[in-house]
Amino acid sequence: MDIILSNSNPDPIYLQIVEQIRAQIVQGILPEGTLLPSIRSLAKELRISVITTKRAYDELEREGYIQTVAAKGSYVAARSHEQVKEEYLRKIEEHMRSIKLLSDFLGLSEEELGMMYQLLNKGDA
Repeated sequence: MDIILSNSNPDPIYLQIVEQIRAQIVQGILPEGTLLPSIRSLAKELRISVITTKRAYDELEREGYIQTVAAKGSYVAARSHEQVKEEYLRKIEEHMRSIKLLSDFLGLSEEELGMMYQLLNKGDA
């Protein structure tokens, strides 16, 4: 599992872990049923405290991304189509907010944005 932590990132370490594991699950890099590293081994690998790693795993479990089985470990949980769809819709919304901010900064109208979208759509066809 590939996790990169940054002290310059304003997010706490446990949230950086949560976001990166969540992204790997949503993107299918970590498919359903994948056994995750133990809390201790991940903490050792990342050179962080076990408490921080446990907090990340607890958050992922609370969100429904992983499932922990006593004495067996933590696994990527089965996710419904609706859960995956909701995650992607949140990502689209985030991108749209960024587009809105940039277009407002540049003074683009909704019509100009619409034309840009249509051009992009035609380019994908």
